[in-house]
Amino acid sequence: MSRVQSIERAFAVLSALSNGPIGVTEVAERADLPKSTAARMLATLSHEGAVEQVPGDTRYRLGPRIATLAEGIVPVRSLVATIRPILEELAAQTGETAGLSVAEGFVVHYVDQVGTSHQVQVRDWTGARVPMHAVSSGLIFLAQLPASTLDAYLARELETYTPQTLTAPDALRERLAEVRADGYAWVHEEFAEGLSSVAAGIADSTGVMAAAVHVHGPAYRFPNGAEARIGDLVLEAATRASERLRRTA
Repeated sequence: MSRVQSIERAFAVLSALSNGPIGVTEVAERADLPKSTAARMLATLSHEGAVEQVPGDTRYRLGPRIATLAEGIVPVRSLVATIRPILEELAAQTGETAGLSVAEGFVVHYVDQVGTSHQVQVRDWTGARVPMHAVSSGLIFLAQLPASTLDAYLARELETYTPQTLTAPDALRERLAEVRADGYAWVHEEFAEGLSSVAAGIADSTGVMAAAVHVHGPAYRFPNGAEARIGDLVLEAATRASERLRRTA
């Protein structure tokens, strides 16, 4: 199969999913492809985050990477403007830097950040893109993925950034189960030494995880034994952000 033909077939599959979740057989019919070819295309597109399986279902839908690349349901600039007041409040509550991120395939894209008056500041991560497994926002996004898409991510060779970076698939699965139970995710010096962070997810009007809000600070002073309290503050902020996002949809 030529690269051009592969691209054409990929777009045919994506177009087939544009009106909502459907199964492999219907994808094949709409895209005018053999079922085996449609299944292979869906597997490849799932690996790239362009499509995903509906949780607990065999049907497929468009994935987070397509939504982000097309500025999907909530354009990034609109999202930043909507959530910025909540970030400012969260930074004031915690005394540390608050930020906002979205998923782009299997990476986290930091799109906004609100600092504090601390003399010792963390760097501005706005515009940075980092792999999901090493940061708190990324764990939030990974925890919401369908099983097949998560399997594709964990099948990759995951990069180690510090001695604390968790890359073992089984250990990451256990950790993601804890994230689902708690509603927020902590990381301690796993992407950058001396930096801790906590994040919670922001859901849009359809229930899709549209973004994540996080707080990060120097590990020597953050969280300073207050993980549960700060985690609850971030989760409350994410809940308010979700409500605000739904009102503006």
